[in-house]
Amino acid sequence: MDNYVITIARGFGSGGKEIATKLGERLGIPMYERQLLVLASDKSGIDESLFVETDEKLRSNKLAKLLKRIPTENVVEPHEKAFISDTNLFNIQAQIIKELAKTQSCIIVGKCADYVLKDFDNVISIYIEAPRAACVKSIMSKMYISEEKAHQLIKKTDKYRADYYKFYTGGNYWTNPVNYDMTLNSDRVGRDKCVDVIVDYIRTKFGDKFTV
Repeated sequence: MDNYVITIARGFGSGGKEIATKLGERLGIPMYERQLLVLASDKSGIDESLFVETDEKLRSNKLAKLLKRIPTENVVEPHEKAFISDTNLFNIQAQIIKELAKTQSCIIVGKCADYVLKDFDNVISIYIEAPRAACVKSIMSKMYISEEKAHQLIKKTDKYRADYYKFYTGGNYWTNPVNYDMTLNSDRVGRDKCVDVIVDYIRTKFGDKFTV
């Protein structure tokens, strides 16, 4: 392959999306997050709102079944009843992620991309986190909300992300460092320097194979 992919998982408020955006600008490659939902909708003909509904969260009636269902890799045809099931929507999105990894250099934020691309040798997976206090401060500043509300959003959003990851990976843990090439504390390192570290690691891992 002549391309590389960076996947970025992130705690809410850690600056992961900001880091991904700056990294994309530095490398001159696209960053996909919400855009994947649009691509999945275009590919499948399923309304984008259904992808939004299942993106990084699970419907409440499925929470009790997290460990009882391991999703199939197969994507059913449009005429089948399961076509708009949550698992099928995820699998459509996963197919698009794999196609991107085969055809272009890019950054993918969230979407269990590290797991989806675990067998690809042109992928670097990064997890971005920060102490709760730093995340709260960031969210309060960007969203103009109270400290109490920021804490609530962090708890809720990170739980959704953890449950989503656990469900679609068959029980794996979203914050497990073994899932990633590296974990960065954006508060200690600094968001701009996180970009520097990732770029240096791309050079270290791929050498002259890819141009950075």
